[in-house]
Amino acid sequence: MDIIKALEQEQLKSDLPSLDIGDYVKVHLKVKEGNRERIQIFEGTVISRKGHGLSETFTVRRISYGVGVERILPVHSPRIDHVETVRKGKVRRAKLYYLRDRVGKSAKVKEKLVKPT
Repeated sequence: MDIIKALEQEQLKSDLPSLDIGDYVKVHLKVKEGNRERIQIFEGTVISRKGHGLSETFTVRRISYGVGVERILPVHSPRIDHVETVRKGKVRRAKLYYLRDRVGKSAKVKEKLVKPT
């Protein structure tokens, strides 16, 4: 059992992004095409976060050409280059699954006003 924990500890990322539910984020993903590797950006709202340790995941949702696209990404994935928070969301829920039924203005999440330090 300790061997598994030791292997998991090696693979955990130390520079974790501060992901909160409702945040609008840009996830920089490494995409391999043939023998080349490039970075592709997936941009959207974080609607859920679940799990802990190495198996922790977060779900990012966006509307692309009128169709909702969700992507479930492991937090500690080596495919994720980095996560950039564009704006913080003001929400009162742990999971924003209700956004799946909404389109347009009602699908927006209010922005949290952050006090400058």
